[in-house]
Amino acid sequence: MALTSTVHIFEVALSDVDRGVYESLALKVARHPSESAEYLVTRVLAYALEYTEGLAFTSGLSTADEPALWVRDLSGQLQAWIEVGTPDAARLHKASKACGRVRVYCHKDVGPYFRTLTGQRVHAPERLQLLEVDRALVAGLAAHVEKRTRWAVSVSEDEVYVDVDGASLHGELRRHPFPAT
Repeated sequence: MALTSTVHIFEVALSDVDRGVYESLALKVARHPSESAEYLVTRVLAYALEYTEGLAFTSGLSTADEPALWVRDLSGQLQAWIEVGTPDAARLHKASKACGRVRVYCHKDVGPYFRTLTGQRVHAPERLQLLEVDRALVAGLAAHVEKRTRWAVSVSEDEVYVDVDGASLHGELRRHPFPAT
């Protein structure tokens, strides 16, 4: 018998000072059976940090040709491709050809990942931005995942603060360009 996805509800009070975005988000997120709690919370955090009109979760792990998130304009044109984890260079090449903005939210050690990307050919690498999410923040958020989770997320100068279940968590968001060839 095949395992099914688990639905999680995230209520996020977002205060992104850097972008001037203040929203209350009600997110219904399907968690694939193979998806770790760390990947799930990074995906939800990426949604909050990228929040804009046209942003949506995709089928993600269930569909190999789709990123974790994407932004489409009103005509359906792809505006941004947003990955979570450590996608390979071929996937980043495809993403960069598909749209003008590609982001990758890494929730693991980026050193080994960057070594696998160094020297790889990727279309328009200047369109790519790799964002390293503080691993302690991810671990703290993953420890508080429930079927219904409430976050208060504040962002200022790439410092991310999250209040969840009475705990105050904090971490830095480090931005990296695509590794030079």
